[in-house]
Amino acid sequence: MKIAIIGAGEMGGAFAAGLLKSDIFRADDITVANPHENKLERFAQSGASVTTDNKVAIAGADYIVIAVKPKVVKTVIDEIKTDMDYNSQTIINMAASISIAQLSEWLEEGGKVPDIVQALPNIGIAERASMTFLSPSRQAEKNLSKVEAIFNSVGNSLVVDESLLSSGTALSGCGIAFIMRFVRAASEAGVELGFKANDAKDVVLQTMLGAVRLLQANGGNPEAEIDKVTTPGGMTIRGLNAMEQAGFTNAVIQGFKGCLK
Repeated sequence: MKIAIIGAGEMGGAFAAGLLKSDIFRADDITVANPHENKLERFAQSGASVTTDNKVAIAGADYIVIAVKPKVVKTVIDEIKTDMDYNSQTIINMAASISIAQLSEWLEEGGKVPDIVQALPNIGIAERASMTFLSPSRQAEKNLSKVEAIFNSVGNSLVVDESLLSSGTALSGCGIAFIMRFVRAASEAGVELGFKANDAKDVVLQTMLGAVRLLQANGGNPEAEIDKVTTPGGMTIRGLNAMEQAGFTNAVIQGFKGCLK
């Protein structure tokens, strides 16, 4: 099984980095294409094939990942589609805001289109910790399990209707920035409480890791876990009340909704 990734920017590069840390592909079965050679050096050093020619990149690939800016997608498709084998190659599109219908129109050749899967990960994919939303074209549904396996090797995936992709991007793609902002704020609080900056950040990260593992281990509700560490009149409830008085929950909800305005 071979995969070609067209685009080595933030997301394409992160995906390539994550795949090279997984065991679903051999390094030499991963090809990364980018017009700028300096962006390809680190992947070549890790054993991947690299090229500045998109047509070369897709030769023999089972999966062709389009990881370029949305305004460049049609140009890439026009460049590669006459060299594609629509019977054996699947397009995986990572560019946001381009529908399957639009991709199908651009890819149509002689009345045929290849299998198409929309895939919207987040930047955590570089560390094999992405949440990726997948939405297949109707004809791609029969082979979707193979695409799921690829993205489950670099995190977790969830198959959704195409209409939910924008919401998924807000919740996970934008959400990772919101979580980083929380880490920054909590670390600043740690400094105000007397810790050194790096120590405060490490404490926050380990605490977040513990919270995540508790929820993942028992499938519990966050509120139930909060109740376990909250006592009447105690430190935790006083802190939670102060956060709510400052509008914490509403600010988080409005932040996610604001992504879609």
